[in-house]
Amino acid sequence: MQPKIQTKIRKAIFPVAGMGTRLLPQTKVVPKEMLPILDKPIIQYAVEEAIEAGIEEFIFVSSKGKNAIEDHFDAHPELVSMLQNRSKVKELKILEDISFTPGQVAVVRQPYPLGLGHAVWCARHLIDDDYFAVLLPDDVIMNKISCLAQMSSAFAEKQGAYAAIMEVAPSQIHLYGAIATDLSQDKKSLPIANIVEKPKKEEAPSNLAVIGRYILPKSIFGILEQTPKGAGGEIQLTDALKALIGRVPFYGHVFEGARFDCGTKLGLVEANIAFGLQQDDIKDDLKKILKQYGAF
Repeated sequence: MQPKIQTKIRKAIFPVAGMGTRLLPQTKVVPKEMLPILDKPIIQYAVEEAIEAGIEEFIFVSSKGKNAIEDHFDAHPELVSMLQNRSKVKELKILEDISFTPGQVAVVRQPYPLGLGHAVWCARHLIDDDYFAVLLPDDVIMNKISCLAQMSSAFAEKQGAYAAIMEVAPSQIHLYGAIATDLSQDKKSLPIANIVEKPKKEEAPSNLAVIGRYILPKSIFGILEQTPKGAGGEIQLTDALKALIGRVPFYGHVFEGARFDCGTKLGLVEANIAFGLQQDDIKDDLKKILKQYGAF
């Protein structure tokens, strides 16, 4: 009997344990993932992306002082009752869109700040499928079809590990992990031959940079257990990804859409402007405001 091939990604890990020091002082009390882009917190964009991709179970790897994240997706009977009594249909729909059935959401703690690789490893006991997704909420992506949905479609056709990649200016590649690949292949599933973390411009194998969306095999947990501490004294996911090459098919997926680094002040401001210009009820007034500051 042939083993069953997994073609659908059901579970996703959201590493949300970071302290958000680049956005202090606002992140001293408020988790960076709860900072707003318009009327939604950053984390909600990542969760909605996962829902669009068909994710059924949501795993938050959190830390002390971040209860607001799980509370945001928890039931709030008193608020629902108040909205029902006041016939607030629109507001009730907003709450309904971020509600989950019992068991769909799990929260595990990363007790020490030991890096992204360690955060993913902390969720190992909740993953029983051969492949699962990882979404870094700092990377907010605006597009018609969500980035993870695009990657999931590629995975359904060609199983293996995937990393979302995008072209960046050569002068910016030192800020990312850059992949070595055969550019003549299908950009939905570019075979990854190597990943070079934060290379100098002249040493980068390409200007294709890895960003915070992954489809990974369950075997990554065993690799992470054997991965020594790397840059910053932390267990780096990139180091484990390099060790993954050659063990399973590993592809880069050039996604469609605009990505915003909302772990930085400029990225967060840019995301608010970009999403605001897409929102019918405020875009005209926003253009007027931007014009006052010489943007138009």
